[in-house]
Amino acid sequence: MPRFSVIVPAHQVQAYLHECLDSVLGQCFGDLELIAVDDRSPDSSGEILDAYAAADPRVTVIHLAENIGLGPARNTGTARARGDYVLYLDSDDTMAPGTLRALAERLSETSDPDILLFDFAPAYWDGSLGPPAHPELLTPGAGPGVCTLDERPELLRLTAVAWNKAYRRAFLLRERLAFPPGTYEDTPWTFPALLTARTLGTLDRVCVHYRQRRGGSILTTTGRRHFDVFDQYDRLFAFLAARPGLDRWHQALHQRMTDHFATIHSTPGRLPGSARAEFLHRARAHCRRHRPASAAGRAAVPPGRRLRRMLVRHGAHHAFRLLAHAGRARRLLGARLRRARRVLRKALLRGHYLLQRHRPLDRDLAVFSAYWDRGYSCHPAAIEAKARELVPDIRTAWICPPDHAHTLPPGVRRLQPGSAAYWTALARARFLVSNVNLPHSYRKRPGQLLLQTHHGTPLKHMGLDLMAYPAAADGMDFGRLLEHTDRWDYSLSGNPHSTLVWERAYPSPYTTLEFGQPRNDVLQTATAADVARLRAALGIPDRATAVLYAPTHRDHRPGRQPWLDLARLVATLGPSFVLLARAHYFHAGQGLPCEPPGGLLDVSDHPSVEELFLASDVLVTDYSSLMFDYANLDRPLVVHAPDWETYRETRGTYFDVTAAAPGPVARSEDELIDILATGAHTTEHARALRAAFRQRFCPWDDGHAAERVVRHVFLGTATGTATGTGPGLGTAAGSAAPPGAAVPAAVPPLVPLAERHPAPAPGSGGGPGPGAAPLTPLAPPAAKDWWSCPASASSYRCSRSRATCASVSTRCSASPAPTWR
Repeated sequence: MPRFSVIVPAHQVQAYLHECLDSVLGQCFGDLELIAVDDRSPDSSGEILDAYAAADPRVTVIHLAENIGLGPARNTGTARARGDYVLYLDSDDTMAPGTLRALAERLSETSDPDILLFDFAPAYWDGSLGPPAHPELLTPGAGPGVCTLDERPELLRLTAVAWNKAYRRAFLLRERLAFPPGTYEDTPWTFPALLTARTLGTLDRVCVHYRQRRGGSILTTTGRRHFDVFDQYDRLFAFLAARPGLDRWHQALHQRMTDHFATIHSTPGRLPGSARAEFLHRARAHCRRHRPASAAGRAAVPPGRRLRRMLVRHGAHHAFRLLAHAGRARRLLGARLRRARRVLRKALLRGHYLLQRHRPLDRDLAVFSAYWDRGYSCHPAAIEAKARELVPDIRTAWICPPDHAHTLPPGVRRLQPGSAAYWTALARARFLVSNVNLPHSYRKRPGQLLLQTHHGTPLKHMGLDLMAYPAAADGMDFGRLLEHTDRWDYSLSGNPHSTLVWERAYPSPYTTLEFGQPRNDVLQTATAADVARLRAALGIPDRATAVLYAPTHRDHRPGRQPWLDLARLVATLGPSFVLLARAHYFHAGQGLPCEPPGGLLDVSDHPSVEELFLASDVLVTDYSSLMFDYANLDRPLVVHAPDWETYRETRGTYFDVTAAAPGPVARSEDELIDILATGAHTTEHARALRAAFRQRFCPWDDGHAAERVVRHVFLGTATGTATGTGPGLGTAAGSAAPPGAAVPAAVPPLVPLAERHPAPAPGSGGGPGPGAAPLTPLAPPAAKDWWSCPASASSYRCSRSRATCASVSTRCSASPAPTWR
């Protein structure tokens, strides 16, 4: 007996049926049966259902001899159901990923209630989802997770549809519930089910994506079929009359009926103009026919809803139309007033900013931001912490909204993006540090210093190199981009490869600081105790191998697209592995499609990816710049490149990571499982690949990058001489920089790669342990290896010739670190 029976009636839905069925059969919780009812569909729906049944034994298809309508078709499917719980899904909607597992877990937590209620969200033609329909009723804080309707009568306000609930099949049989024929069949089904359920459970999760069809649904079809609602409410009140014990709900259902009539009458596109007065007269008659004997239980309602109910009960068609027109006029006026307020506020803030620019610079103020105001992280966070440690009298402020305020350490002021305080800080701060560009309306003043830290070593094409890749550029204004880069005083580089890329992709007269990547300092300074503490906080067992899976964003694929079956990966690797899944920050808050119990942790919301590095034994990524950071730990890396050719052609890359990888390369899920299960990522060959990769991309990440930045930019400490032409740099903060100059690491002096001691591996499945014999690095790649990728060699657009680029690349050759040119 399966845990779930999913009933899917189908009629003229061939365009959407595949997606609907796939959403159910692709659930990571597989203990289900899918009963599809072909309601004599005139299109190819029946053939589609048969094809699915032939391919999957969990699918049962029932072909009806004649079209009987949605309600009776559901009844037919319910009669064949064998599952503990029954769910209904309309064939043009989809089940959200991970739904069945979430339902199964919640049912176990709530001791199998008669009905489990869950949320849904509208799905639009462009692939976007609207907000959840009823979070205020289903959130855990709204009431007990298991209750009766008497304990939570507000649950009657949930949308009256059959497909936002899971029903215990024994309950349906006990109460003999069935759908009636007609258009509004959900009404006399939903309320009797809620009234007769002995226990109700709630789940605050979107489980159904409700397709908003542009035509063909009941909400977008004009006709007299909407008069069917009167027959359905007659059925509902007949049900109440047959069960005297439910009389106490008469008043509440009468109010719901009145509101429903008002909604149908006022919604454009439902009723023909000639039938609107007749509908309201029928509504008046129904309100009188089913009027409760007493007003007991009548809840307080807002004045507007009370007026609407009064007009429906009196059949006041003309007054109702006037009210509707007044409401539309009020909404239109409100929208115009809101627009006017926005324009006025923008103008006032602009004036405020211009006035603040005339005030003296605040020489002790430093403003930081990261990832388009997402919170305290990355290189700016490491620099901010070091500035507070080393710079006397420094005051720091961080730009982020309230939902990221918890990431800020004590003593750091929060600036609300777009506020007056925000524009004051941008106008007066002496130092500005970010890993992305500041807003276009910001204008740098003489005496301000702007440090661009970037946010990783570039594998994918960036800046002007994206001109040949329109899908990745996504309408980028390259002229405006150059205006932004012209504001930079400093560009931070983590390795010679980055220096070369930044100079070409962002050709502006800034100074390149070849100091390493500050966010990676902690990878050199953390201790074994730090590693153990972080693993314990994440719940990683002592002897388990923690695999951090961190894929990057695809410009050609919207949303969070898992490139691995995470449930299968966890199940195949077994209990000795724990998978830490981290989504790209573009997909923050989207959640995993499925979270099987044990062995899989969604760490996408963890505030520090560096802490995840320290807690893990091995990194699995595709084309993310995290691989360059993780290599500093000298722990195993595996490149999972299932779509390398597509990614390279759509985004562009600076070298072929599959040919110069930091470890084994898996081109499929099976290959990845084999690598991890057999330990191929920990072999001598894998260590040699990693050693060559570290030597190429980690020459300056010795744990002192943030200190170098602070001493040079904030304190004006001389850190060396620019390796380009022109006068020496670093003698004082804000010194003029000749175009293309680069400052090598000098203060503190660079720690050679062979003398570094990164944070120790956890010990299970990690890299070489203490006392491991040193490896002989692989031979350096051929000169200008980053040109070797066919895509970058032939399809990128550059205003300079390859010979010119080659000569520019020699500027950094005076650096004490090895170069790959």
